[in-house]
Amino acid sequence: MAKIVCGLPLFATFFCVLWSLMYDFKASTATHCKVPNYLPSISAAIGGFTPQRYVWRICIGLHATPRFMIAVAYYSFHTNVHVGKHNELYKALAALASLLHIIEVGSLVGLTYISSTENHDLHELLFISFMAGAILYMGMTIYLFSWGRSHNGTIMTNTESTSLFYKKVLCGLNVSIFILSVYIFFRHNWFCEPGVYTFFAAGEYLVVVTNILFHATAALDFRPGRLSLLVGKSVMYLDDDTLYPETLPWRR
Repeated sequence: MAKIVCGLPLFATFFCVLWSLMYDFKASTATHCKVPNYLPSISAAIGGFTPQRYVWRICIGLHATPRFMIAVAYYSFHTNVHVGKHNELYKALAALASLLHIIEVGSLVGLTYISSTENHDLHELLFISFMAGAILYMGMTIYLFSWGRSHNGTIMTNTESTSLFYKKVLCGLNVSIFILSVYIFFRHNWFCEPGVYTFFAAGEYLVVVTNILFHATAALDFRPGRLSLLVGKSVMYLDDDTLYPETLPWRR
């Protein structure tokens, strides 16, 4: 599941950027400043040309459903522990984290199908919503993970410690690069310096990659290759190669 959720947008990002560089270089790297630029922005690469637009939309559409399922599954992941007298607050924050994850994915789908060339203002609003949801979700996930997995003196397993470490590093990189990219973007608009927009585009790529890798830590948090769905009196388990039911004893 993690391979699908992370592999599709990662492939789509690199495909769209590389294809734009090879076949639409001049148009995809052009800016209003009309100064030399050597990389296309994410918006230009994914929404300005074909077949890039189709590849991006297909990959994001295919990966969206499991992303929504994982967003809901993380609520169960966080709340399968009891943190004591503040457990109700903990559960409310876990629900809010899942909601932020859903907002992040929903905004990503929206800005995917509404390109900046079709409706710039709405595309920009959806991008802001995506980034706000993503950053808040990452921060809340780290907080909940730290609280839930170390409550009442509980010692984290090696896998949990590794997952939390990667989450912190990737969240820190994501936020730092995003802030730097915002500064570079405004600097480009203010001074129209040659090549500056290239650094902004590179920053965008790194923001996307660190976001994808953050979500890839789900492979450490959930049983690898297994997704369970409640269907009537049974739970359907989807492993890497098989789909099989298991009857719940309390629902017989």
